[in-house]
Amino acid sequence: MADAATGMELGHAVVLLGAAVVAAPLFRKLGLGSVLGYLAAGLLIGPFGLGLFDDPMTILHVAELGVVMLLFIIGLEMRPSRLWNLRREIFGLGAAQVAACALLLTGVGIAFGFPPAVALIGACGFVLSSTAVIMQMLDERGERMEPQGQRAVSILLLEDLAIVPLLALVVFMGAAMGTDSGEATRPVWQAVLIGLLAIAALVVAGRYLLNPLFRILANSGAREVMTAAALLVVLGAALFMQVGGLSMAMGAFLAGVLLSDSTFRHQLEADIEPFRGILLGLFFISVGMALDLAVVASDWVLIAGAVVAFMAVKGVAIYAVARVFKARHREALERAALFAQGGEFAFVLYAAALTAGVFDGRISAVMTAVVILSMALTPVVTLIVTRFFLHEENSLSPDDADGVDRADDLHGRVLIIGFGRFAQVVSQPLLARDVDVSIIENDVEMIQAAGNFGFKVYYGDGGRLDVLHASGAGTAEAILVCVDKPEVADHIVELVKAEFPLTRLYVRAFDRGHSLRLVNAGVDYELRETFESALKFGGQVLTDMGLDDRDVKETLEDVRRRDEQRFEAQITGGLTAGRSLMRGNAVTPQPAPYVPPKREARPLSEETADVLEDEDARA
Repeated sequence: MADAATGMELGHAVVLLGAAVVAAPLFRKLGLGSVLGYLAAGLLIGPFGLGLFDDPMTILHVAELGVVMLLFIIGLEMRPSRLWNLRREIFGLGAAQVAACALLLTGVGIAFGFPPAVALIGACGFVLSSTAVIMQMLDERGERMEPQGQRAVSILLLEDLAIVPLLALVVFMGAAMGTDSGEATRPVWQAVLIGLLAIAALVVAGRYLLNPLFRILANSGAREVMTAAALLVVLGAALFMQVGGLSMAMGAFLAGVLLSDSTFRHQLEADIEPFRGILLGLFFISVGMALDLAVVASDWVLIAGAVVAFMAVKGVAIYAVARVFKARHREALERAALFAQGGEFAFVLYAAALTAGVFDGRISAVMTAVVILSMALTPVVTLIVTRFFLHEENSLSPDDADGVDRADDLHGRVLIIGFGRFAQVVSQPLLARDVDVSIIENDVEMIQAAGNFGFKVYYGDGGRLDVLHASGAGTAEAILVCVDKPEVADHIVELVKAEFPLTRLYVRAFDRGHSLRLVNAGVDYELRETFESALKFGGQVLTDMGLDDRDVKETLEDVRRRDEQRFEAQITGGLTAGRSLMRGNAVTPQPAPYVPPKREARPLSEETADVLEDEDARA
């Protein structure tokens, strides 16, 4: 095939998409995860496999946009208030993990015979775990929005921030060693100031410009323009941060956070998601291509030893820090397995070290190979740890297990997932008619509290396929998803539709956008959690203001009918469709014909005349 360095051809695109389509489902079926499948596919079709591509770094630079879009979507789910609540995890847990790992890994590098400066930069690069690998695996396990998932996100955010001082450190070390490339570099204080100004400018633009921009574009009715604007915001924020000396991923994340409270949040997520998924898979494939087997073959003893030593020492450090910060044994072990690898930002740091003269060509190639191999081994290490060290724990510590039974071999006609205030009310009519109900919940305190009121609730995470099987999802007549987090509900719906397609699926919806997603996912029934109670509330107000029951009932039915019509319009036309069906309290002009009629309207049939007479009589 043509040299990939000269540009992507149609044949290259077909090969890449074909490799992704074959590798990801195959490796997921084998229980190895899609990340390892993408890496293996890249190695197979790359320059050291079948040789279909000669320059994987060209593809890697494009595919890094997948990581950028992933951080944007994470930002959309991370409202400023939630981000503020995670400040201790970001600057406490995250900083402690980075510092401890950097210190210990520097010692490992020195033990391998590297000079102190080389060992320090190599260690710092390996400390920066792969956001792409970790977030992909958290998504596949349905843990991103869980507390342990949020702590993982916090650590990744701190690592993204750490790339700025680390790049400045490389420049400083290059100048101190007398190996500076000769290019003009900014002082450290100036680089930090420019970075802070770039963040401030992005915050101001996001707060005062983005929402009005999307409102104008939404009113235009051009669906493709909204998609283009979403991509423009993501890529523009990423480019702006890169110019300011920060990482592109950090810029995309900040843009997502600034739009997280926007009414267009769900629309933006839907627009970006397809691009994010394809580019992220392409990123992993290109990383697999970039593994230089010639370097591995020539220095295989050094590389193999470094991979094992770096991953083992980093894992021990992560476990120790997690336990110091009061994490349970299971969470600490899972985090150690998940984070015990280098990441994509290591490539940036090592390239800067090569330019500054801190690394020579051989050391840069060796350290890059170590990082790539560690990324490839992460799914395998996580699988081994889960199967052989965590199989019996199921996230329960001995202190929490009092009065709590794990879901195992349940056979209820109805399976309820999540047992908060919504599910507690839902269960009442079912139990009143003696329907056999199985209930699972992953909040131990909630399970214990429900037991005090006569409920038997089993411990289980409905976002895990093995738990669904143990809870009787395969034999249940209906599954009721009553969790209070829309992202978790979406993941459970995806699992159930894929594995138990014949089971009726009823889902609690968080808001209107969530309802639209559930309808598109093919659930049997969805209900916004506040809709009917809000109607009842408004009806009682009308009754107390003097309206008779018949008028109140007709009014509520009219509101319900308008809402259904608007919802049907939104299924095909998006969130802004059907706006005329909503009643607002702003004064709006009444529509009138352009040309006044010259004669009074008259019915065209006797049946129409009779209907009009009946309406006049009622009036």
